[in-house]
This record gives sequence, structure tokens and C-alpha cells, in this order.
Amino acid sequence: MTRRLLLALLALLLVSMPAAAAEAPRAAPAAASSPVGVVASAKPAGILLEGTRWATPYYVIDSGKPGPTVMVTGGVHGDEPAGAAASGQIRHWPIARGKLVVLPRANVPGLEANQRRLPDVEDSDLNRNFPQTDDAKPLGQPAEAIWDLVCRIRPDWLIDMHESANFRKKDPEKVGCTIIPAVADRVRPQAQAMIQAVNATIADEERQFILLKSAVKGSLARSAGDRLGVRAMIVETARPDQALVLRTRQHRIVVHQLLAELGMAACDADTLLPPRRDGDGIRVAIYAGTGAGPGAQITAAISGGKADADGIVTLGEAEVRPEVLSQFDVMVFPGGSGSKQAGAIAEAGREAVRNFVRRGGGYFGTCAGAYLATSHYSWSLNILDSASLDTKHWKRGTGKVEVELTEAGRRLFGYKDTTLDIYFANGPLLGPDGEPDIPDFETLAVYRGDMAKNVPAGAMPGTVAMARGRFGEGRVIVFSPHPEKTAGIEAFSRRAVEWAAGR
Repeated sequence: MTRRLLLALLALLLVSMPAAAAEAPRAAPAAASSPVGVVASAKPAGILLEGTRWATPYYVIDSGKPGPTVMVTGGVHGDEPAGAAASGQIRHWPIARGKLVVLPRANVPGLEANQRRLPDVEDSDLNRNFPQTDDAKPLGQPAEAIWDLVCRIRPDWLIDMHESANFRKKDPEKVGCTIIPAVADRVRPQAQAMIQAVNATIADEERQFILLKSAVKGSLARSAGDRLGVRAMIVETARPDQALVLRTRQHRIVVHQLLAELGMAACDADTLLPPRRDGDGIRVAIYAGTGAGPGAQITAAISGGKADADGIVTLGEAEVRPEVLSQFDVMVFPGGSGSKQAGAIAEAGREAVRNFVRRGGGYFGTCAGAYLATSHYSWSLNILDSASLDTKHWKRGTGKVEVELTEAGRRLFGYKDTTLDIYFANGPLLGPDGEPDIPDFETLAVYRGDMAKNVPAGAMPGTVAMARGRFGEGRVIVFSPHPEKTAGIEAFSRRAVEWAAGR
């Protein structure tokens, strides 16, 4: 009998023992708990159309030194979220000179509805509502307010961030992966440098950026260029087969390059959060690149449903680097495919995560993220001394499975009941792996029910469903099932993050 099988059998015997009868209170937050996702970021300089459904903040970052004024806008079209996401991060950037003005969410109702146009208004395409002649007026309240802000600020440069349905190089009817100036000759050197910077990150030539001739009439960029003499550009990313985090990063890269050209850049393009300040809560990075499933539920569970949790940020594979992870307290790897996540971040990314945890960072993995944390596979992170049992039958099926919390689990999650049903989707069956250099984990929950829709029954009951452990100076916690997808216990994920952060 092999050593690994002996260890697995021992784990089954230990976790099959009855849980202690003592019950923990249903809600018992730690005294040192810090708010999750809260960062002490700069307050808005103002709010356009305050008190209306169009209300939206804008930000002014003033270096206090002479220099140009650059304005960045996002979310003009509500079904183009990458520009809004990027500008929401860019507003945290320090600058070396001049001023940076950021309007992240120009069309708030459209963004909330994932709808291109302004909902329920006659002149519904906001990016056709700006003055086309000197004596013309903007059409509608949102355009009026944005235009008034541009006229008051009189920026030297304006970048309006958008997205298209396809790549220009693949479909000449679309404008994806382009920079479109108001007047090409006025911005050509800077635009070409911006294109060169972003194309350095794109291997597929058909997905690379190109420079087009002129922005459409009535657009913010065209009107700012024609009416006010602003050096204005539209930046278009492309949506098909590209994750939101990738498109968001492309927007940041082109804006950063312009600031660098103007001598204004004072940080990296992957600066996602402001410097740490008193009052900051737990800063959380959630992996959302290749191999990650839809992340809305895990994000909502961790944030407590807050839409304004600035300190919860999604990352792509290119951002899993030491200098990016150092901005956070906890790294989260969600459901999806553990092997694909591992392959996407590559060995350099895996080592960055290991070092992040080893030096005191927290790790929270659910389902695929639990597979990733183990010491079982060649592509594993090796930060939790855990094997993945019965891997031949990993595709067990999906649905709710009965889980029993240990006393440690009930105390951590503040949950009174011992057993509960949790949604399961082919997560790992965990057991000790006997790695001498990794401390043993603590069991938080075991499976009592079975999921065997596609495989032989009997392997699941008694195996570990939730566990936590230490790796170096950091903490690791993993869930095989999905509390974030189970009504009533979504807060388990938030508690996991708090524990991983040492709070």
C-alpha cells in the first residue's frame, strides 16, 4: 500500500469522527475585523447631475506642478465596461506634473443595465450628442453636464475609452483595437507611441491596435477637438474572446503611455489601488483571467454585495506579478479550471503567488482555486499540504451536497448549525499529502453527502470539504464546494478572506 494511500485513509478516519457537540454563535466577528474592500481613496472633485439618475462623480489629481491637463472618460456607452473599469483604477494614479481629470462612469444607468444607449431618452446615443457646430448645444442632460465639465476644465488632452464588437484588422466594419483621433495630425506621434506600447503585449497581429483617421461627428472626442482645440482621441478595445481584465489593462497601458510621453507618469500602468493609508480595510485581488469562471458571485459574496468596494480588484494573468500582488492583502482564485489557471499564470505567476503568501499574504481558493493550492499536481502552487483524492473520477456532477462543519469551521464562519447543504461543482476531495516542508492543514468541514452523477458512488463521504493552513508567514484557506453560490451562507467567503488576511 503506497504512502499517499495510507495518508488518505487516515484522513478519512479522522474526519469521519463526530463533531464536537458545542455550538458556536451564529455571528461572531473577530474584534480586530477590518472592512473588506475599503480603501482610503481620494474623494471626488464633484458630482455631475447630483440628485438625478445620471449622477456620476469625477476626480481631479493635481500634482501642484505646472504641466498639461489630461482628461480621461469611460462608460459613455453602457455595454462597454472596460473603459469604466480602467478609469476607475486610473483615478488612483499619482502624477509628476500637471493635472489628471477622470470621469469613470459617464453613463451610470447604461452601465448598470449593460445597455449601450441612455435608457428611456430620445437622443439615446450619448456619444452622438455633443456639439457638431460652434452654435450647437449638447443633446440631453448627460451630454450637457459632461460638455460643461470639459469646457470648464479646458484639457490639453482627452482620451475617451470605448469597446467594439470585433477587431478592425479582422472586420473593416468594426473599430476594435484602434485609436481614433479627432484630428490625426495633432496627436500622431503620441498615438503611435501608445499603439506601440499596447501592441508589445499582444502576440496575435490580427488583434493589434492601429491608428484610424477621424472620430465620428457628435462624439465627445470629435467635438472637443473641433470646437475646443483639444488633442482628443477615442481608444477602442475589442470584446470577442478577450476577458474584461485584459481589455481593461489595454486601456490602462495606452493612457499610461500618453502620460509618460507628457512627462506626467509617476507610477506603473498596473497601479490599481492608491497608497495604503490609515482606515484602509482588506485589499482583495480576484483572479479573472484564463481558466477562471464567472466571478460576479464570489465578488459579491466577498464584498457583502457592495458595488463600491474599491479595494476588491480583478486581475488577469499578466498582472499576477510581485509588484501587483504587493498592493493587496489577499489573493483569491475562484472556480473554473485549476490547471488552466495554473497554465495561464505560468511558473513565474505561480512563484509570485507562493512568495506573496510566504511573505505574509493571504490565499483563498474555491473549487478550482482549491485544486490549485494543493501539493498534488505538477502545476499546483504547493501552499497547502493536501492531496486531491480519487482524481480519476473528478467529474462527479453538480448540485447540493451535505457538508458537516467541524467546531473550528463553526467558529470561523459564525454558523450555529453543524450540517448544511452547499452547492458543489466538481471540486476536489481533499486529504493530507504528507509534505514535510508544509504545515498540516486544519479541517473546517467534511463531506457527509455524496455526488456521484457520473462516477461510482462512495468516495466522497468523509473527505475534507474545507481546510485552512499556514505557508511561511501567510495563511491559506480553501473551499471545495461553493458557499458563494448557496443562498444564506454567502458570507462564508467573506469570513474566509478575513481569516486569510489575519483579521
